[in-house]
Amino acid sequence: MTTPLVFHSFAQITDAAAKLTAPDNAARDAATERQMTLTKPPGSLGRLEELAIFVAGWQGQVNPILDNAQALVFAGNHGVCAQRVNPFPQEVTAQMVANFQSGGAAINQLCGVSGAALSVIALDLDKPTADFTEGPAMTEEDCLDAMRRGAEAVDPKASVLILGEMGIGNSTVAAALAHAAFGGEAADWVGTGTGSDAEGVALKTRVVARGVALHGDSKGLAQLAAVGGREQAAICGAVLAARQARIPVILDGFICTAAVAPLFAASPAFLDHCLIGHASREPGHTRLCTAMGKEPILSLDMALGEGSGAALALNILRGALACHNGMATFAEAGVAGG
Repeated sequence: MTTPLVFHSFAQITDAAAKLTAPDNAARDAATERQMTLTKPPGSLGRLEELAIFVAGWQGQVNPILDNAQALVFAGNHGVCAQRVNPFPQEVTAQMVANFQSGGAAINQLCGVSGAALSVIALDLDKPTADFTEGPAMTEEDCLDAMRRGAEAVDPKASVLILGEMGIGNSTVAAALAHAAFGGEAADWVGTGTGSDAEGVALKTRVVARGVALHGDSKGLAQLAAVGGREQAAICGAVLAARQARIPVILDGFICTAAVAPLFAASPAFLDHCLIGHASREPGHTRLCTAMGKEPILSLDMALGEGSGAALALNILRGALACHNGMATFAEAGVAGG
């Protein structure tokens, strides 16, 4: 039985990087060997082969399965919206949560198609985080509490975990997290979000630059509290819980990937079990994926959030495992060349 995670401090979490669960090398090697015996030229299924081997290693079995796919969407509100960085009012966050709960959003349809059980967790929507241009968005205690809530939402028996988010203003938060973790210029990370015009993008860029400069001494997980939000912290907590249970994770696009940038800054190994579902249209996402050394599974010019790209990517993962588990070997099929 998996021991529940307890987040005492950022330092305690960072120290845990040295004791992380690892993929099962024997299962990964056996899966690689199986790929070499299937009725196809080696490597001809390209990344599908890599994905099957990846899941086999984390699940610890040569024939991995996805019989219990869990999708979690975390929602939060942000004090930085006081800087007018958001084209839509913050009330939309709660309205969209209600839409998720009634089954009317894109993520509901995509989880239905991909066979993922969806849960939506609203995180104190009536209490936005503080404005990170004036001080830390969260205290360490509040950030750890949101991480704990994210971790507790993970089903330890899940075979794969999809993560998504909702929160008006969180494209600004994502840009700030990425800028804090990987440097460059604020403009490298800022995009249109939910529909900002050129003037809005310029404003977001100034806000991100000012906020990150204010918290320039923050490192690793402290960056999460300084400029992040509750939904980003919950995503980090869910990623850590999945790692403890050796559950492969599919992150969504820019905002979800930026959410875990503080984990990467603390130790890149924290994200070894994570895949990125799709390449977002947000301009900072390509730069972010490159910095993390991760290649998105899909590229469909999407920028919706909600976990939508990750839910679509789950179908690709299912295809990879169907071929890996269901194809005949050369010996089984009586085909020469195996």
